[in-house]
Amino acid sequence: MTLLDKLTTEILTGDGAVGTMLYARGIGLDSNFEHLNLVRPALVLDLAREYAAAGAQVIETNTFGANYTKLAAIGLGHKVGEINRAGARIAREAAGGGGILVAGSVGPLVRMKGEERELTPDAMEGHFRAQCTALAEGGVDLLLLETFGSLEQLVAAVRAARETGLPVCASMAFLEGGRSGDGTTVEAFCAAVEAAGADMLGANCGAGPLELVKVVRRLAALTAKPISAYANSGFPEYHEGRYIYRATPDYFAAMADELAATGANLIGGCCGTTPEHIAALARTLAGKRPAPRHPVASRAAAGAQAGSRPDRASFLAPWGSRKVITVELDPPKGMDCRRIIESSRRLKEAGVDAINLAENPLARPRMGNIALGSTIQREVGVEVIIHITGRDRNLIGMQSDLMGASLLGLHTILAVTGDPAAMGDHAGATSVFDLHSFTLIKLLSDMNHGVNAIGNPIGSGTGFTIGAAFNPNTKNMAVQAERLRKKVANGARFAQTQPVYDPALFLEALEQTRDCGIPLLPGIMPLVSERNAEYLHNEVPGITVPDAIRARMKGLEKEAGAREGLAIAKEFIDATFTAAGGYYLIPPFGKCELALELIDYIHAREREQR
Repeated sequence: MTLLDKLTTEILTGDGAVGTMLYARGIGLDSNFEHLNLVRPALVLDLAREYAAAGAQVIETNTFGANYTKLAAIGLGHKVGEINRAGARIAREAAGGGGILVAGSVGPLVRMKGEERELTPDAMEGHFRAQCTALAEGGVDLLLLETFGSLEQLVAAVRAARETGLPVCASMAFLEGGRSGDGTTVEAFCAAVEAAGADMLGANCGAGPLELVKVVRRLAALTAKPISAYANSGFPEYHEGRYIYRATPDYFAAMADELAATGANLIGGCCGTTPEHIAALARTLAGKRPAPRHPVASRAAAGAQAGSRPDRASFLAPWGSRKVITVELDPPKGMDCRRIIESSRRLKEAGVDAINLAENPLARPRMGNIALGSTIQREVGVEVIIHITGRDRNLIGMQSDLMGASLLGLHTILAVTGDPAAMGDHAGATSVFDLHSFTLIKLLSDMNHGVNAIGNPIGSGTGFTIGAAFNPNTKNMAVQAERLRKKVANGARFAQTQPVYDPALFLEALEQTRDCGIPLLPGIMPLVSERNAEYLHNEVPGITVPDAIRARMKGLEKEAGAREGLAIAKEFIDATFTAAGGYYLIPPFGKCELALELIDYIHAREREQR
């Protein structure tokens, strides 16, 4: 009888947590648990035997994070095959000859902090294929793809796993409300993994046994395939330096009884569960048969919420009828914001359409731009574009601050990854990078549609006009153009470039991004001296000052340098005036006068054309 046949006639008991138990045995959280398959195999074997002795009918390999992306981060990327094969052999030895099945554990891939490049579906499949193939070579009976928060990754994993010919169980981690970390609903998950060819569907980890019962109930109404359910032992509590799970084995077993009645076929434990939990689970499930099910057709995710609110592109309203001008001003390093407010007034009087406020540029702390932007909009009456980076906030704090920004009337956001904290002057600071520019744009778009990062409703949408950065200072403009297309697909509605000094580069960027269909404003940062030009060219990421421009600035400083820098900026405006729909002015060192002179110059050019 095959595994899938067996699951139609009886409910099988899975094992419990691996990481929790290894931690309890003194293995630090900063250790790589999967590498123990090679360096401390006896420890891993003893743990697997404990679960087998507790009554687990399916035990997992200690290979959850044994994929290339996780192992390469600690210099073990070349040992993917070795670690997975060893994990399979250990679990197979623990299973013995008593009919216990071995599930090859496969977890999600990770990206390096701050890395914007997303793995392609082919690259994902390649990494998963290497792990699944090694597990199959090690002798596992099935592949358990578990704790996925990304549907795209899970689908890639299913496709790769199917190539082994083994049964494949696809399990996602659902949070409260029945959505995964990327906002996937139970219904969308079911439809996608069934289409990809999963033999079993399931849920694990997430929000605890009670929420898992709700997820399984929804799955049981959607699919006739076997369902796996591996719940956490409730929520962890931090106590005296350790994370403690409070759910008792008896409570956990009682909730497993509900999972069985709801439609689960394979029931085990995830974070916080121990051999004691599994022993109680095995006693409760002994002799139980799967509950009858009457599934209906799988339904896709509902799409935009009723609370959706369109963005408010007010500063872009004149686009096409006149040149749109934005100016970037640096928030102060201290508490005195009188100068920037006065500069904003002067710029408004000169006809600027919006003020850009960067967020801690070059990873050096300045006044918070959300509070400052709200003050400028209120006191000056000019629109503010808030730059938001993925560096300084985790996903939770990001959503809170964005909702607060909308509440304060800030409705234009430029989403950027941000300079890493290591660039700054605070040695103890660390980068967060839960989000980079692409995922931040997607989050902003979701919030415009009235849902948060996991798809839960937030009421009315935030109404953000979403901006993106574009770097034309590149040897491969096609790559940058493709990045912009992805940002537009995620929700970007305008773009501003890094400072650019070569008109030909900007004109090429316009041509290669014409199909994006959004306004593209070139960044103009007037040079003020030879030293300034050399610093920007050699030390600031994303900025290139051509040799000819640096030659013109050679030997110049103070008034002469500023005069030549303005001349270069005006020549750039002249060369791009017909093609550009507007300009993004970035006066260095807060020199508002430089921006004012360029604004006057742009307006004069417009009058000449009338």
